[in-house]
Order: sequence, then C-alpha cells, then structure tokens
Amino acid sequence: MTQVERIIEVENLVKKFGDFVANDHLTFHVNKGEIFGFLGANGAGKTTAIKILTGLSHPTSGKVTVAGIDVSHYPEKVKKRIGYMSQAFSMYNDMTVKENFRFYGGVYGLSAKVIRERTDYYLKKLNMESYKDMLLKNIPLGWKQKLAFSVANLHEPDIVFLDEPTGGVDPITRRQFWELIYEASNKGTTVFVTTHYMDEAEYCNRICIMSEGEIKAMDTPAAMKKSYGAQNMNEVFLKIARNVEG
Repeated sequence: MTQVERIIEVENLVKKFGDFVANDHLTFHVNKGEIFGFLGANGAGKTTAIKILTGLSHPTSGKVTVAGIDVSHYPEKVKKRIGYMSQAFSMYNDMTVKENFRFYGGVYGLSAKVIRERTDYYLKKLNMESYKDMLLKNIPLGWKQKLAFSVANLHEPDIVFLDEPTGGVDPITRRQFWELIYEASNKGTTVFVTTHYMDEAEYCNRICIMSEGEIKAMDTPAAMKKSYGAQNMNEVFLKIARNVEG
C-alpha cells in the first residue's frame, strides 16, 4: 500500500495574544494534493492559523512543518514553496491585470519569458484576454478573485493557501472558483482553504471545523455527516456549535 505524503504537519500549535488564546493546541496534517477545508465562524481562529502556516506569524508554541520546512525557523523558505490568497483582495487596483501578473511574477523570481507565458495561459483560461490592459479597480469582484487565485499559482507552488477566497461573490462565481481549485488539485497542488460557507465543505477531501480556537471535528464530509446524523454540512456545523454552547 502506497504511503500518503504529508505536506503539512501541525503538532500542538498554540498562538496567544496576551491572555487571549487564538489557537489552542491544534494538531492535524494535510496530505499532498488534498483539498483541505478549514471551517468555522468568524473569530474561530482560522486566519490566525493560516498566517502561522504561511510564515506570516510565529506560533507561541508547538511544531509546524510545511513542505518539509520548519515554519518557525525558516519562514522565508516556506514562502517560496507556497501561494497565498488573503481575505482582503491582495492585487493592486491601480495597476492593470497584466502589470499585476508581471509584478507578482517578479516577486516570485520568475523570468520575463515565463511570466509572459503564464500570464497568457491564465488569461486565456479565464477568458479574460481582452481585460489584460484594464485597471483592476474597473473589474468586478468575482473576476478579481479568479485573477488573484491565478496569481497565487503563478510560480507553481506545492501548496496554495486560500483565506476565505469566495467571500462576497455570487453563487455562480463561487462554483467557477471551485472548478479552478479542482483543477489545481488534480495537477498535484495541495489546496488549503478557509471558508465560513458550509456548502463549500462538500467540495473538500477532508475538513476541519474550528470553534473558539479549537478543533472540534475533522474527517471527510461524508464521514462527518454520518457521525452527526446530518443531511448536509450546515447541519453538522449547527450541531457542533450547539455542543460548544451547551
């Protein structure tokens, strides 16, 4: 039996801000090529954890390994192996689509030739070739999010972290965005995605549900629905929330 490669390993991760515990002894792993959903209500601790995993913040204690690299000791090495798309739109509104690709390609250390080739590839894929010279501020949010996802994958990272990437976009655009996620996963890219949309949990290989800084449940969507006697992930989440409150 082939052993599954773990590309993220987290052991007893704790993050405190003064007396406030944002992440309380988190332990989990993510397999290579997996779509791993990190779910929970706003304030559950998702964004804090993702900032630690991407080398943007240091844990108070615990061990975090991403792509075989100890994040606490070598955060800059981790950043070269990952793509990251934040909650807040992270591309530059006062630059054109093409200029954004060129800028981020340069940040990732890609050659001008590779940047041109990959920019052409993604714009054709998104059917946005006619938008290449348009300023980002003139493009609808849903299109911006798909562009941001493409930019996060521009350097072909091992893992792409998506922090609530579909927030504020319409259901059709959300579905299109998930098609991009599936395609990246099928090519071997690990996708670590945070969301508060429970229906999006159904699209993940495995999910982890956070509440009040702790992991409350972790399994495949099918196994979790069976375990909680639920028809959908929204029911699962509500049952977990009631247990927390109770």
